[in-house]
Amino acid sequence: MSAVSDSRARRGGLHLPSAVIWIAVVVLSALLQATWLEAITVRGVLPDLILLLTIFAAIYYTETQAMLVGALGGMLHDVARNTTLGHHVLCLVLVGYATGRIATRLVTHHPAVQAGLVFLASLAYGLLYQIIGYMQDPHGGVMQHVVTNVVPAAFYTAVITPIAFFLLTRVFRRYPAAQGDLP
Repeated sequence: MSAVSDSRARRGGLHLPSAVIWIAVVVLSALLQATWLEAITVRGVLPDLILLLTIFAAIYYTETQAMLVGALGGMLHDVARNTTLGHHVLCLVLVGYATGRIATRLVTHHPAVQAGLVFLASLAYGLLYQIIGYMQDPHGGVMQHVVTNVVPAAFYTAVITPIAFFLLTRVFRRYPAAQGDLP
């Protein structure tokens, strides 16, 4: 077995039982985000559970699995929010891939590093989404929306990261991959 495939085996591949659990968790979080999450809105800002799952997959698994989670979660998010199909998918897949590549070079055991990574990924996700929206309708106020919604949502999502990652590690029984492994 080569060094790369041995490294991936240690990080944990996605097997059928694990895939079923992932699909269930993504669907449940999309439902929570579309319905019940309105109860914990702070001044009109919501945390992004789908993004949290994507970043969790990028840190604890591989960027490929993060992109798969982002694609499924983005599709469900687009359908639930009645937006153009594909916007959230594209943004989540790109952010999942980039975060997965970055996570292989960071020590991701510490909750502060995880929260910082989620904050930066959430900012990138929000900016990508706003850029795509602006290219389709250049009459909107992008910077105002970034300042009033994207940055606070990124902060809110980062604040709940330690709790969410703690719960997700218990659900998937995963711990951060050994640092220094080959991707």
